Amino acid sequence: MRVEIVDVGPRDGLQNESKTLSPGQRSQLCDRLAAAGVPRVEAASFVNPKRVPQMAGAEEVMDGLNRREGTSYAGLVLNERGYERAVEAGVDEVRYAFPVTETFAGKNQNTTVEDATALAGRVVERARLDGVRVSITLSAAFGDPFEGRVDPDHVLRIAAKVAEARPDEVVLADTIGVGVPTQVRRLVGDVAALGVTVGCHFHDTRNTGMANAVAAVESGATVLDAAVGGTGGCPFAPRATGNIATEDLVYLLHGMGYETGVDLDALIGVAEWMSERLGKELPGQVYKAGRF
Repeated sequence: MRVEIVDVGPRDGLQNESKTLSPGQRSQLCDRLAAAGVPRVEAASFVNPKRVPQMAGAEEVMDGLNRREGTSYAGLVLNERGYERAVEAGVDEVRYAFPVTETFAGKNQNTTVEDATALAGRVVERARLDGVRVSITLSAAFGDPFEGRVDPDHVLRIAAKVAEARPDEVVLADTIGVGVPTQVRRLVGDVAALGVTVGCHFHDTRNTGMANAVAAVESGATVLDAAVGGTGGCPFAPRATGNIATEDLVYLLHGMGYETGVDLDALIGVAEWMSERLGKELPGQVYKAGRF
């Protein structure tokens, strides 16, 4: 079985770092990930740079790419203006994300869950007309930093509405790293039953990210987000820390017999490069321990 890896390091991995990498350095990161065989790279975030200064210069990042055949370059968007910027910048894929809870939706992108869900349908429709791939991410699907526990039935109702638009995939995101495998199995299984491709996005805030990744693929998820080196976090979610590390995830999946198409040795090299650029040791384990 194949699991498709989406490296979100250039976006989610860097958006909460105290050290800001230039657009040119972020383009280089994308190039290195593509050279390691990562099939999909979340290259940039088309958000207001005043709110997330680490993501300024999204268009410059896209312009600076040495595009590799076989790699899809994605842009995160939170609204229609972001969608338009992303398409104009030449992304292969638009990834529209919105929180499933009212408080977080208001703080993160000044919207309501109802309006954000309706926008998902419009984004999918526009993407079809524009000929770009489109995925919809349901943020805080396992727990909310302000409202606490999120009812899985609530998430499923939103996923069902989103699925009606037929996006290329629906991604369940554990934005603050509170989920556990039993939750993952239920939600992934229920969303997969809607007839859509299911992806998952896990953070390792409470050391459950890898266990959740295993539960996800064993329950029908075929796409997993991760960030090289295990960097990341959300500027608008208190105490949200890094994504699961891509190299750790690839090591795990390969050991379990899954195919990813990613060169683990090359990926470890990318994590080392990132560590040097950020001037610190990263949370990932495999780049420090090496392959076995």
